[in-house]
Amino acid sequence: MSVSNVAMKAYSKALDAHKEAEKKALGSASYNPDAESGFTKTMNASLKKVNDLQLEKNSMVEAFASGENQNVHELMIQIQKAGLAINMTSAVRNKIMTAYQEIMRMSF
Repeated sequence: MSVSNVAMKAYSKALDAHKEAEKKALGSASYNPDAESGFTKTMNASLKKVNDLQLEKNSMVEAFASGENQNVHELMIQIQKAGLAINMTSAVRNKIMTAYQEIMRMSF
């Protein structure tokens, strides 16, 4: 399972919506659309790494299935790396969603 283009487009669309909301909240004088937050940069870099691991796993599985590569050991290591990366990404997403839901439940 790799992070598909649809998921990346949805993520980008959500970031754009966040930037628009931030622009409205801060006012146009202090808003710099080119400056990404540290969180945004970190998330983008992490998702790219996870996607790269999934794509590499897929190419290794295809190479093994076609007989180009017979190294089962490396294949299994790559499958485990990609699976762990997806599980960790899912755990981080769940924590972020839980934090967001708690913030939304707060009364101001």
